Amino acid sequence: MGTTLRASGARAISICYFEEDNDWWVSKHLKKPIRSTVLSVDWHPDNVLLAAGSAENKARVFSAFIKGVDKRPFPSVWGDKLPFNTVCGEFSSRGWVHDVAFSPSGDALAFTGHDASVHVVYPVPDQAPVVVTIDTPSLPYLSLFWASENSIVAAGHDCAPALFEKSNGQDWHLSGSLDQGKKKVSADASVLNRFRQLDSRGQADLNTTHQNTITQILPYAGTRDNITHFSTSGVDGKLVIWELDPSRVSAILSNLKI
Repeated sequence: MGTTLRASGARAISICYFEEDNDWWVSKHLKKPIRSTVLSVDWHPDNVLLAAGSAENKARVFSAFIKGVDKRPFPSVWGDKLPFNTVCGEFSSRGWVHDVAFSPSGDALAFTGHDASVHVVYPVPDQAPVVVTIDTPSLPYLSLFWASENSIVAAGHDCAPALFEKSNGQDWHLSGSLDQGKKKVSADASVLNRFRQLDSRGQADLNTTHQNTITQILPYAGTRDNITHFSTSGVDGKLVIWELDPSRVSAILSNLKI
């Protein structure tokens, strides 16, 4: 037995599972209190809890526990009584929630909104959750993942992946871009080439590996709590494999205005 999921503009999330007695796939729907299009979903490591982001500026954590199909989950920071469609947490954003992701341990949730912010949620049993909001000067991020329990990588309309870290007792912060950029040519040639491209393709040559919005970023190699490589794909038609080396960020930052 196993479960899969689908999200849609029907204001519902379909949790599908195989019913052996009837030799057929069936589904149950997470509906309440969703009031708009579901834009993103992510499974908790226990494969029972589910995070979802929507166009109503909300990130939520649901219980997708199906009796007779799933093993009863152990109590966690998200709760201990988890019947199907229980809302274990609801968190607000100042824009559409483009992506959601559980931390490797499952004890935290990250989500990114259309206001170019990244939020990290730490639930506390019987108390209000701790929500850390990281405002950035960049364009909105569309996709993110946890590289470790203390690092997150996000990408989107800025056309370059960015690293967020929590280290040395500090709060979460934007460490910088992971894109070293392309080799620059002379200023005159660069300007001339840019105008040529604007004239022929209506597109400028950006000093980034991707030349348009990054729509998805995914782990590629490593373990869940220590990702060493990741992939990005974008509107420019490129699929890029990156080596995650946070030690290079400080050097990159010296050449960037963030």
